[in-house]
Amino acid sequence: MLSDEELLRYSRQIMLPDVDIQGQETLAKCCVAIVGLGGLGSPVSMYLAAAGVGELVLVDFDQVDMSNLQRQIVHCTESIGMDKVLSASKALKQLNPATQIFTVKSQLTQTELPDELQQADVIVDATDNFTTRYVLNKFCVHHKKPLVSGAAIGLSGQVTVFDTRESSSPCYHCLYPEGHEEQPMTCSESGVLASVVGMIGTVQATEVIKLLIGFGTTLVGRLLVLDAKHMEWRSLKLTKDTQCKVCGVQTS
Repeated sequence: MLSDEELLRYSRQIMLPDVDIQGQETLAKCCVAIVGLGGLGSPVSMYLAAAGVGELVLVDFDQVDMSNLQRQIVHCTESIGMDKVLSASKALKQLNPATQIFTVKSQLTQTELPDELQQADVIVDATDNFTTRYVLNKFCVHHKKPLVSGAAIGLSGQVTVFDTRESSSPCYHCLYPEGHEEQPMTCSESGVLASVVGMIGTVQATEVIKLLIGFGTTLVGRLLVLDAKHMEWRSLKLTKDTQCKVCGVQTS
């Protein structure tokens, strides 16, 4: 049951037929894990907290650096040197005190996955390296959890949803088979426009909300690609690899 304060806070969202009071109450009961509190994780975390998601699990191992502030908007100048999970937690609690924040300072490895991930209804991949992405993908396939994946560099970005609760959904390994991936460029090497990570991050947040409430058509089976220089979006069809070592049908 929403309080009068909550009805006022979320009033513009509740007005939407796809959300309504029932959808808002659903958000309040949900938990989302955001892995990476950088350029993508910043807008994702802020919009999910503002939208009224009940619990957020923030996972990151890094500290705030001056060079982060151009695009990692959940952090501020006084947070320089602070753990990103703590900096983000402070900002999100100020944004919406009703959202419970759990922090995990960790660089995810195959053998060390925080228990908090088990509680998440949706997991957001806002990282910038293949190693962590593969770990998250295997976890989500094994536990049948939706994975909202985003990436951005320079003036381009991409976002998709992997949800192996749907039999036709590919997984991250289908798109980028392990061992065949190219070494990703980093923002420190190639640069990135601040607003580009914001655009990709807000799409990720929107997909999370749709998954939690259960409305609309998600990006499962589609890769949305952004060319910000010419402001063009392309939607590419993704297919499941039946021989995928992670989500494919394995025969003995």
